[in-house]
Amino acid sequence: MRHNKNNNQVTEEGGEDFFLPDFCAAQSLLRLVIVAELLAVLLVLAGVDRLEGFPWDRLALTSFLVQWIVLVSGALLCKLRRPLMRLPSSTAAALSFMVVVALVALFSWLAEPALRFARIAWFYSVSGQDILRNVLMGAIVTGLIMRYFFLQEQLRARQRTELTARLQALQSRIRPHFLFNSMNIIASLIHVDPDKAEQAVEDLSELFRASLKAEGEVSMNEELELCQHYVNIEKFRLGDRLQVEWKFNTVPEQVRIPALTLQPLIENAIYHGVEPRAEQSVVRITLDYDGRDVSIIITNPVAKAAVSSARGNRMALNNIRQRLMAHYGETAKLTTHADETVHTTVVSYPLSLAPGRAAPAASVKLEESAEEGA
Repeated sequence: MRHNKNNNQVTEEGGEDFFLPDFCAAQSLLRLVIVAELLAVLLVLAGVDRLEGFPWDRLALTSFLVQWIVLVSGALLCKLRRPLMRLPSSTAAALSFMVVVALVALFSWLAEPALRFARIAWFYSVSGQDILRNVLMGAIVTGLIMRYFFLQEQLRARQRTELTARLQALQSRIRPHFLFNSMNIIASLIHVDPDKAEQAVEDLSELFRASLKAEGEVSMNEELELCQHYVNIEKFRLGDRLQVEWKFNTVPEQVRIPALTLQPLIENAIYHGVEPRAEQSVVRITLDYDGRDVSIIITNPVAKAAVSSARGNRMALNNIRQRLMAHYGETAKLTTHADETVHTTVVSYPLSLAPGRAAPAASVKLEESAEEGA
């Protein structure tokens, strides 16, 4: 079982790529019932000249027949979903079409004995012409619905392709930015402290390796490890002026996050809140998960004479905001606010996790790294 970007559970591997809806789901079943009833009303309306004296009895019988055909078709397609998914789309569509049309013919043929059993056959009878008419109408309606499902899946596939391309484009704008800054840091250390420059190169190589693998969502551990490498590089440049405090509340190991989300935010906090200040400054990162939403809060001091780069800061924030919304929808948020002393960045996004161990293993790793760096 997998989850898509909107946290909807996918019951079959590759099921989101199949053109037929999952008729085993209650939502799809409800839609079938509503569409079947609307179809029954349409069929009855097509056979009356005026609305006065509306044939409610005919509507009841037509609804009964249509609902049986639709519900049994849905149940069969639910059971056949897995084998149909292994077939080419055209073959699966043809078989699904034949199943529904065969059920239309079967239930139309069974309507006559059913009416006799209900002792109303002398009011309504089913002839061979009626069965043929029902089969033809069923074939037309089923063909139109299959075509709709197929076109809908093509549209979803195009949207997924466009989303992937958009995410890759957004990601590619972030990656060169912090790698370029890291190279500048190393260049400034080469003549001042070659040993630190060598250690910074090692951190950069780890960071570069992680960033090359960073596509789509990554585990929170991987994102935090990448951030720690970046913080180590900045510590070489800023020394004791930079202090980073990590606080983990309830952060399960399964929590995931779009790659290269935290690192640009920490970079902004250091660039605007630490670098312009001569005194020691603390950047605090707090992570929490309440069972529905992941929450990340980053605070940094407000520098009195901060370097003016609001445009670049807005671009980075907009980039991250767009990637969060592309992955998690409109409920994903990235907000910032500041008072006279503290600037705060808040990231939140919905995430549904399967029950599992909630040990914040990443916090242990970062605490050990901080002690070693100290």
